Amino acid sequence: MAAAQAQRYIAVMPFSPFDPDRAAARPRRFRLIPVRMLLPNLITLLALCAGLTAIRLAVEDRLEWAVAAIVFAALLDGIDGRIARLLKGTSRFGAELDSLADFVNFGVAPALIVYFWDLHALKSAGWIAAMVFAICTGLRLARFNVMVDDPNKPVWAGNFFVGIPAPAGAITVLLPIYVYFLGMPRFAFMAPVTLVYTLAIAFLMVSRLPVFSGKRVGKRVAPEMVLPVFVAVVLFFALLVAYPWVVLTIGTVAYLASLPIGWIAYREYQRRDAAALQAPARSGAHAAVESESPSLSPGHPEQPPHPERPARLN
Repeated sequence: MAAAQAQRYIAVMPFSPFDPDRAAARPRRFRLIPVRMLLPNLITLLALCAGLTAIRLAVEDRLEWAVAAIVFAALLDGIDGRIARLLKGTSRFGAELDSLADFVNFGVAPALIVYFWDLHALKSAGWIAAMVFAICTGLRLARFNVMVDDPNKPVWAGNFFVGIPAPAGAITVLLPIYVYFLGMPRFAFMAPVTLVYTLAIAFLMVSRLPVFSGKRVGKRVAPEMVLPVFVAVVLFFALLVAYPWVVLTIGTVAYLASLPIGWIAYREYQRRDAAALQAPARSGAHAAVESESPSLSPGHPEQPPHPERPARLN
């Protein structure tokens, strides 16, 4: 009776206490993560804090500091990926975190800033425009994540983005605010113009327009250009701090003017690829025609066929 109860007790246990393999099993120990893997993610989180702070500043009607927080987040977004590749600290976790942070920093925050600045005067229409911009940013980021691993993409395609990237879209959509801070009065037609402009930037973000990426710029610097590069970077940040609205306005207008240049350059790359593909086809067809033409033996020049004499049969 006791033996039967013991057997029934052992049968309902999840594993046998006398299993030698189970007893010898050790708890799994996770390997330590190097600091170089954490630094890019810390920069991404710092950019996310800047984007969230920009939302708070926009609600409090401190738009100057809100725009400055967006610009700061864009600068951090431009260096976190480069630092990750430099330190060999790229990871799937970092890529997903960067996409989520970009949606908040360059989708939600700029849309709310523009809405609280002027689009709220249009009530529901202005809110719809702000929502469309934020949604287009999310769609743009999702498409980028899908297309980044395309194996059929040519090498030169890495020089271009498909549509305006999210950070550039955030900086560009704030152009009416830059102009307002330069001293332009807010006219009655400013709100409808801002609405149309916001929708246009949102459309450019989800469009198929090829845009210069700039990811491959600055990877190698000639020794004689090191000091000029230092001076140019210091000068740029000095001008940005001293004359922020002038620099942002000129930079945004120059960026919008460069969009057709990127499209022309992309078409030129496509034309070169098409010509390279057609060249082997032409050479193959030419070789086939030469192989089908009759060969003449040396010393027997080609004679035109006589109209009344049949061709010679071999």
